[in-house]
Amino acid sequence: MQNLLSYGFLRAAVCSPELRVADVEFNVRVMVDAMQRASEENCALVLFPELGVTGYTCGDLFYQTLLLESARNALNTLAQATAENNLAAVVDLPILEEGRIYNCAAFLCNGRIVGIVPKTYLPNTQEYYEQRWFTSSRNATFNEITIGNTRVPFGADILFRAENLPGCVIGIEICEDLWAINAPSSDKALAGATILLNPSASDDTLGKSEYRTDLVAHQAGRCLAAYLYAGAGPSESTTDVVFAGHSLIAENGIVLALTERFRFETQLAIADIDVERLVNERTKNTSFSQQSATQKFRVIDFDLPEPRRDVMPSQVYRPLSRTPFVPTDPERRALHCREIFALQATGLAKRLKHIGAKNVTIGVSGGLDSTLALLVTIKAFDILGLEHKGIHALSMPGFGTTARTKSNAEQLATNLGITFRTIPISDAVRQHFQDIGHDETTHDVVYENAQARERTQILMDVANQINGIVVGTGDLSELALGWATYNGDHMSMYGVNAGVPKTLVRYLVEWAADAEFSGDVKNILRDIVATPITPELLPIDDKGAQAQSTEASIGPYILHDFFLFYMVRHQFAPRKIFFLAQRAFENEYDAKTILKWLGVFYKRFFSQQFKRSALPDGPKVGTVALSPRGDWRMPSDASAALWLEQVRELEKNEQAHTVSG
Repeated sequence: MQNLLSYGFLRAAVCSPELRVADVEFNVRVMVDAMQRASEENCALVLFPELGVTGYTCGDLFYQTLLLESARNALNTLAQATAENNLAAVVDLPILEEGRIYNCAAFLCNGRIVGIVPKTYLPNTQEYYEQRWFTSSRNATFNEITIGNTRVPFGADILFRAENLPGCVIGIEICEDLWAINAPSSDKALAGATILLNPSASDDTLGKSEYRTDLVAHQAGRCLAAYLYAGAGPSESTTDVVFAGHSLIAENGIVLALTERFRFETQLAIADIDVERLVNERTKNTSFSQQSATQKFRVIDFDLPEPRRDVMPSQVYRPLSRTPFVPTDPERRALHCREIFALQATGLAKRLKHIGAKNVTIGVSGGLDSTLALLVTIKAFDILGLEHKGIHALSMPGFGTTARTKSNAEQLATNLGITFRTIPISDAVRQHFQDIGHDETTHDVVYENAQARERTQILMDVANQINGIVVGTGDLSELALGWATYNGDHMSMYGVNAGVPKTLVRYLVEWAADAEFSGDVKNILRDIVATPITPELLPIDDKGAQAQSTEASIGPYILHDFFLFYMVRHQFAPRKIFFLAQRAFENEYDAKTILKWLGVFYKRFFSQQFKRSALPDGPKVGTVALSPRGDWRMPSDASAALWLEQVRELEKNEQAHTVSG
């Protein structure tokens, strides 16, 4: 069955409902209506606030037998509503057992009460007098209670495991539990909980919502989990306290969804939680794997309700960028670029300082990669207080060099005050063709690679002349695809762009144009950004234009960077990457095109590992890096068969779908 669960997603909602304090019938009706709304959005789970069945601010009314009995009886009604609306729900209520009242979250699913989790930390402050009415979970001497005619597991040591969604384990803590120094959710995460739920009633004061948001996001990040927080709404406001209905969903440090605060009507916030992503994060996080829970937990298995129809939702309720390496917010993107630029420049500066070099060579083509590398080198020289003349920029025009890129390279060098040399390579390459017996009219891989290796030889030899090193210009996307000539542009003495994907290079140069430079340099950089990407290895046409296009040969870099991010960063299989790409690029690329380039990506990524196994040093700047000494350890001869077979299956399914449609 094709649905969100089958792709490792859990669609969940947090709710701040309209409420009447002490009116159980009204509150239950509102909750059932909210369940229906969540169900219409294909949610599998919905979380309600602390003591939402009765209202949190009942005060001494919690001692009233009628209120306690009404709340307890309401559980069966709410449980039945989960079956009718095809979802699971967590509701909170006071439960009287053995002469003590407990503040409890009840997990309901498929028409039954699966388990009940009592609150552990009870505040006793000016706003909250919970210790007056409630007993901590620590004082419970039983692990089951009777609701109606059913015995129900009871205790703070319960986890709920979804058998039909691998890795989905739910742990519950209540309001103040999160604010404790050792929050129960931390132990529950170490015991396997990937989904942490918190029904809460926290009043609002100036600045508290921002702190609360950070607290939830940070706990989700520390626990490598999703954290769902449902806050009581304005209907709870009374006497000296105001509640705002602050509910949110965070995943591994990132807030996915928020309710609008200070609204009396029922508010829902919905997000698609990527459970597979969380599991994968934990799998490779050694700090997480080296810790263990300090207590034992009971695990109760259940089945999450699956959609009644085999229909994939057209919308994914989570941030899904076409360019996952590039922040969409301009302000955040600028900060991102500034940080990366500093990392690149500092890494190169340390290498130069360590070896005592005051000179470098760098090949400049007028393209994006070499331009970024040159700007980084300028910054590194500035950090060390070295003269720009020590930067020897070499333009090495060959058979495919266009006037536009050559002109940009020359003008940029002149305006930056660096040493610029033009060393044509055509005659040397022709001599090489004669030496090895290659026909110059045969424009094959020999024709192209001979030019790249000739340029690298020149850079290396000139570096020896000036007692310097070669600064490499190749980027992360090229390394992933192996789009580099082995021992040609593949090689340098320090590759400053090794951690920067192609989709980010353009933004870095744009940022540098605006933030680091002005005047003619800024204008030149802007023109370079607008230049089509090409290796310039094939002859230009009769009009002086470059006929060769990199993206026409290997596919759009925007797609390949998308594939790279989700394959390396999150370990997703082709099936899931295709699912995400369809939604991210639905107005740009059709399914057939995406699958075509996805197949190319896997073929090249696996077959070209031998080039990455021999990479020069270069700074890691993000969460995706391919250095064989750091983040990516892969045998050069691994088979891509498993991944390519799944791509072929996807292609068959798409063809069948097209025919049937």
